[in-house]
Amino acid sequence: MAKQIEGVYDKLIECAKAEFLEKGFTDASLRTIAKDADTSTNSIYVRFDDKAGLFDAIVKPHYEFVMNRYIKTQTEFRDLPADVQHNSVGEASGDCLHDILEYCYAHLDEMRLILVHSAGTKYAGMVDEMAEMEVQATHAYQQTAEKAGYTMHSVDLHLEHIIATGMFNTFFELVVHDMPFNEAEIYLKEMRDFYTAGWLKIMGQS
Repeated sequence: MAKQIEGVYDKLIECAKAEFLEKGFTDASLRTIAKDADTSTNSIYVRFDDKAGLFDAIVKPHYEFVMNRYIKTQTEFRDLPADVQHNSVGEASGDCLHDILEYCYAHLDEMRLILVHSAGTKYAGMVDEMAEMEVQATHAYQQTAEKAGYTMHSVDLHLEHIIATGMFNTFFELVVHDMPFNEAEIYLKEMRDFYTAGWLKIMGQS
């Protein structure tokens, strides 16, 4: 089978990554990728079906890591007793975002493809997906706290979505811009302090 030819798959991935980083998914050319990889466009179709499949092969594992890490944190927090949740809001998500930041810095090209160059693919909505999960997790936390006897302020759904979207956009700006990792860690801590204080304030928990 063609895909067993040694080195072709890896070369296509390498050249595709460069093309997508330069031009984005929509404007990237399969002809250019094939030419740079010293093969034919048919080699791409055989291995990846189409341009979306090629992009998917590059970014899917990294998208899944980020989403699964975030989901794991939300699930574990949801399963904590109400009083533990109430006294530790923001701590688990802070650790989670630090882990994601470390992962992103270890895979900068792939994460920048998702964050900056994925328009036209299913990955373009990652920030919105995470923001929606954050809103749902916030609602679940409020319901748990209220059932346990804590007084919580109701927060407008649209405002929640705006804040959550802004939070993740702010977080991923750390990845998009070229800054030393140690500086990004400091920015992340300050960002988390800012957003945690804000969430607690509007929920009436400050």
